[in-house]
Amino acid sequence: MKNDLNDLATFATVAEERSFTRAAARLSMSQSAISHSMRALEKRLGLQLLARTTRSVSPTAAGTALLRNLNPALERIGLSLAELRKQKESPAGRIRLIIPRTATYMVLLPKLAQFARTYPEIVLEVTSSNDPIDLVAQQYDAGVQIGEYIQRDMIAVRVSKDMRLAVVGSPEYFKSHKLPRTPRDLKDHACIGFRFSSGIYRWEFEKGRKTLTVNPQGPATFDDPDLVIQAVLNGVGIGTAMEEPLAKMIADGRLIQVLKDWCPTFPGYFLYYPSRRNQPAALAALINTLKSPQ
Repeated sequence: MKNDLNDLATFATVAEERSFTRAAARLSMSQSAISHSMRALEKRLGLQLLARTTRSVSPTAAGTALLRNLNPALERIGLSLAELRKQKESPAGRIRLIIPRTATYMVLLPKLAQFARTYPEIVLEVTSSNDPIDLVAQQYDAGVQIGEYIQRDMIAVRVSKDMRLAVVGSPEYFKSHKLPRTPRDLKDHACIGFRFSSGIYRWEFEKGRKTLTVNPQGPATFDDPDLVIQAVLNGVGIGTAMEEPLAKMIADGRLIQVLKDWCPTFPGYFLYYPSRRNQPAALAALINTLKSPQ
């Protein structure tokens, strides 16, 4: 197939130029190389494609029939290659991005309107998922995830400031339950779990040199952090989510934050992608838009 494509493109040029000499000059090949290419193609096909005399070259009936399909196909290939070069040189095309819902609210949506105005030829195809995934296997261009969940062979760029997990309950819930003072007190509470496809997220706590991990035990688990918080607001139990999106509800008294001194900050979200080599201009534009100042 590789030889056929090369020889077919050469044949189309010879047929268009009606001359081995002019075709050789156009393709930066020797006349003997073009002649050898045409003989090899005709031998493989078992048909004569070019009629040759000492003064002229023209396609045969078989060659003319082939050109009717060949020329549009070569033109489509040329247009496709030009489009790929355009994506490398200017920000355009489609980016498949996988990102947790919380990160979409915190990282992407605040900058999306300006990004769309600045780069109108880029289309973001966004998939919401909390699970760490293999970008290459799932055919995504980039992803956003907590740094600790990103594979080491990925390029990672910070896109959020330091974050902290918040443990919260509703005032209604705490009317009948004591506020937990240490993570060990959580055994006496209804803990609403957050679920990855690989299992329940274990609540990790740290204070000084002390570290504790709690497996949440309660009446429900969800794979969406918004639903965890909604259950908390409805008085079902205690749940966890990123502190920043909950700040207003905590300030308004709709949620009560507990164990704050046991929840240290961590680096937060990173945009990650497979390689720096031959990076499309559209992806570079997204990275420059989302990355956090150092």
